[in-house]
Amino acid sequence: MNVAIIIAGGSGSRMHQDIPKQFINVYDKPVIIYTLEGFQRHPEIDAIEVVCLDGWHDILKAYARQFNIDKLKWVVSGGKTGQESIRNGVYHLEGILNEEDIVVIHDGIRPLVDDTVLSDVMIKCRQYGNGVTSMPYNEQIFRIKDEISTCEYIPRETLRRVATPQAYRFGKLDWAYHEAFEKGIGIHGSAYANTMMVDLGETLYFAAGSDKNIKLTTKDDLEIFKAYLKMDKDSWLK
Repeated sequence: MNVAIIIAGGSGSRMHQDIPKQFINVYDKPVIIYTLEGFQRHPEIDAIEVVCLDGWHDILKAYARQFNIDKLKWVVSGGKTGQESIRNGVYHLEGILNEEDIVVIHDGIRPLVDDTVLSDVMIKCRQYGNGVTSMPYNEQIFRIKDEISTCEYIPRETLRRVATPQAYRFGKLDWAYHEAFEKGIGIHGSAYANTMMVDLGETLYFAAGSDKNIKLTTKDDLEIFKAYLKMDKDSWLK
């Protein structure tokens, strides 16, 4: 069984809007629905769980009915942090999934997940036990010497950008979240499932990524998202 956990528990304060950014309407459809549609249409996703901001559960369920997201099976409450939200989603699946089932974790505000990217994280997970979408890093990265200068850089060939979706065997993921929260490992600051796994000594395996897989954090990101929705690929591009 392949289950997607969609993380939509944030308030979206950096977007400076009156409602959480995952519920902002873009062309008469909430952002979260664009995200869910990517998982709804994928033939290998059997069920969806959304970790949702309190007070928005019923609204989310109503949107799911309106837009025919019938794979949505569970809506659970988020936590105070992203890691607490993922933990809540994982713990809720205890007794529902077996150890070998695959869990795909994805940010609710990444509405342009590609079918091939989603497929590849599950392929890598079946092969290695996990799969994290990734892309090469194309900019130069320098270490800070002080506020105005530097004398050291990191070769970009040694770097990868890692985001969601990420896929894990449920047994390993469930163990990891119990271990991390019991020992206070990999759960603070900007930690996520992937960084937590590394902090716990696990090896991550790269899967395919896409530049379209943007995270909607600011109003500028929303404009980029709108442009992608309107964009038609030129017929001559391979």
